[in-house]
Amino acid sequence: MNNKPTLSFWQIWNMCFGFLGIQFGFALQNANVSRIFQTLGANVDELAILWIAAPLTGLLVQPIIGYYSDRTWGRFGRRRPYFLVGAVLTTLALVVMPNSSVLWVAVGTLWVMDASINISMEPFRAFVGDQLPPRQRPTGYAMQSFFIGIGAVVASALPWLLTQYGVANTAEAGMVPDSVKYAFYYGAVVLLAAVSWTVFTTREYPPEQLRGFSDAKPVIPRKLEAEAARSDGLIALTIGVIGLSAVWYWGWDKQLYVLGGGLSAYGLAMLYLSISRRQNMLTHIMQDLQDMPDAMRRLAVVQFFSWLALFAMWIYTTPAVTSVHFGSSDTASQAYNDGADWVGVLFAAYNGFAALAALVIPLLVRWLGLRISHLINLALGAAGLLSFLFIRDPDWLLLSMVGVGFAWASILSLPYALLSDSLPAEKMGVYMGIFNFFIVIPQLVAASVLGFVLKLLFGGQPIYALVIGSASLLIAGVSVLRVPDPNAEPLPEAVLVK
Repeated sequence: MNNKPTLSFWQIWNMCFGFLGIQFGFALQNANVSRIFQTLGANVDELAILWIAAPLTGLLVQPIIGYYSDRTWGRFGRRRPYFLVGAVLTTLALVVMPNSSVLWVAVGTLWVMDASINISMEPFRAFVGDQLPPRQRPTGYAMQSFFIGIGAVVASALPWLLTQYGVANTAEAGMVPDSVKYAFYYGAVVLLAAVSWTVFTTREYPPEQLRGFSDAKPVIPRKLEAEAARSDGLIALTIGVIGLSAVWYWGWDKQLYVLGGGLSAYGLAMLYLSISRRQNMLTHIMQDLQDMPDAMRRLAVVQFFSWLALFAMWIYTTPAVTSVHFGSSDTASQAYNDGADWVGVLFAAYNGFAALAALVIPLLVRWLGLRISHLINLALGAAGLLSFLFIRDPDWLLLSMVGVGFAWASILSLPYALLSDSLPAEKMGVYMGIFNFFIVIPQLVAASVLGFVLKLLFGGQPIYALVIGSASLLIAGVSVLRVPDPNAEPLPEAVLVK
């Protein structure tokens, strides 16, 4: 078997550059969708359920795209066709979103936008595994984190920057300000251009050549454990149905239907797997889920609590900062819109710090290893989110974003470095899609439970969602100590500084 060739700095740059555009669209969504929803009449306690589009589309789209991209080969390669199709669809959604005239149109557009971003984003993780030898994969994921940081800095700050150049950041009640509209237009252009750059400057290895490389782990067929699948399915379905019945009978918050429905759907899928005599996409994905490596199972807990914290931050930072630090929840007021613009700056700041952290984290890993490094970075993020409760001067929130930036860069790279060498090359796409279940599931939990918990325990005050996020990051950090260390060679110095 041959060793996979080592790629140059510029080859890695080109293959990761598309992530700049994807993150540009993703950051505009994260920093502005709550603002658009509130502008169009949504209440704070409705935000989480309105955001349900993001995790649901990720849960459905990512494993499907991973499954099909593993089996695709054509003129544009294996993963690149999905990059391009997703980019075109996201571009159209970015143009439509800020022009939504009513809330339901904005919510529907979020579904389309998030599904389209996922079509492009999911194959990029597998792309690194396809293209790079094991010792260069951490560098590839670090460079993706770098581009994520740079793209998100500019995108998150765009409405604020446009306001500094005279574009209005207020509008009539029920209308999205021009600063937000133009930011989305610019984002559409950047996203399509960046993804196109990767598509047309990068080549891919044909499937038969990938199978011939020395790092290609073989797919070891395993017999379906029908009894285990049936047992898991019955347990999940029973809990889901009981949960749905309890929400209906006692009139609990309707957002909890999402959690019960998700458990029921998983249970039905596992029961279908246990009785199916035919092989199809669903049975393949569910079988791979059942057979996932031990490292992935342990990382699932880390990912769950990490992304629960991130989703709490993305949903509730705007209402928290505008109400606590700028003193207004009136979406038509100057104070509210100044606060919403400042949230864009804060989001830009944590992504900027993440880009810098992407250069520092490889050095930290050389000294302390993957697990301790991830624990430290998540603890920094926890401290950053908790500080929102105590800081009252919004300028000082920039300091909070240092910790959040380190956590974000670490979440985007170190779990993949811990995981990637344990995945078979022929199933890199589907396993990366399954791994994203543990990004999506906590988002579904956040969307169905956070609003309910805030009303029940904290009087609906959104600032406490950030406190919950802080605790969640600490749990994730402690959980990473249970993940087996691959004892691979230390991460190389980041090529980003060459």
